[in-house]
Amino acid sequence: QVQLVESGGGLVQAGGSLRLSCAASGNIFSIISMGWFRQAPGKQRELVATISRAGFTNYADSVKGRVTISKDNAKNTAYLQLNSLKPEDTAVYYCFAHVTLPALSNVDYWGQGTQVTVST
Repeated sequence: QVQLVESGGGLVQAGGSLRLSCAASGNIFSIISMGWFRQAPGKQRELVATISRAGFTNYADSVKGRVTISKDNAKNTAYLQLNSLKPEDTAVYYCFAHVTLPALSNVDYWGQGTQVTVST
């Protein structure tokens, strides 16, 4: 089994910053990519950012220039640096990992979600 543990959410004023972490552990052969989605109340889940094992990144247009995703392959951990936060960034942020298991099957795993609340 594979577990993703998220941390780093919280309450911050508009313009502030937060850093989210997502640590993957368990029976992992390789992590193909990691990233975050978010879901605000009454809205669909949307992609925030992804990062591949090779370090290629992808960002939603709504966060480009304000968000940076990074990773530590040795720790199987990804980080999401959120800067210049806006009230519309308020959501539950869900980490995911696209993992190759020892049996060489690829499976997606999800974290428990962490709340980010941006006040005006």
